[in-house]
Amino acid sequence: MTPEATSAVRHGDAGCLVVRSAPAVPVAAVLLLHGGRSEGLGPPPPVNLPALRMRPFATAVARALADREVLVAEVRYRHRGWNGARRDAALDAAAALVRLRERAGRIPVVLVGHSMGGRAALSAAGDPMVRGVVALAPWCPPGEPVGHLAGRAIRVLHDEADRITSARESWDFVRRAREAGAEAVGIRMATGGHSMLRGATRWHRLTAEITSALLPLAEPGG
Repeated sequence: MTPEATSAVRHGDAGCLVVRSAPAVPVAAVLLLHGGRSEGLGPPPPVNLPALRMRPFATAVARALADREVLVAEVRYRHRGWNGARRDAALDAAAALVRLRERAGRIPVVLVGHSMGGRAALSAAGDPMVRGVVALAPWCPPGEPVGHLAGRAIRVLHDEADRITSARESWDFVRRAREAGAEAVGIRMATGGHSMLRGATRWHRLTAEITSALLPLAEPGG
């Protein structure tokens, strides 16, 4: 994969796609979505810990896909929070997928999201380009919609010692998604809590392996 200068592409006021590395003609893409807050209308700060936490994941994914023509990018949010019915992070994820389609065409995509970013990734997975989601310690409140996940590969990684988001709710989400027709699997992580710092190497490696497995060996324009 040939790196290019990081570029930020704004889709009106509906989100931002930040490309970290890309080949000349991508055949697939990985979008990473960091965590946030349940409420917060202010913009993410310039030094944003949840975004920094995803950088090692981006590096691990890019290395795992180095021999394939895969674009790796991040979704930037307009607001720090999900903000109830506004679903701001989900809207930004959907807008980033639109921007990606404008840039690279209808290529297969895997979404990798942590915490609120996991919820946003799962919400945006109904887009036809999305092949699968890797949700890391996601926020999966009871009753979260699952019908749009039919036919998608869903992998949820969670440490049951997490005290910020509920692993039990994640496992319930996996069950309901499977019943709705998704290929959904819950993976219990032995360490990491919510921050994924303890045992971080395993989180990074497993995420990269799963992401690589979910992307097809496609030809350009496929």
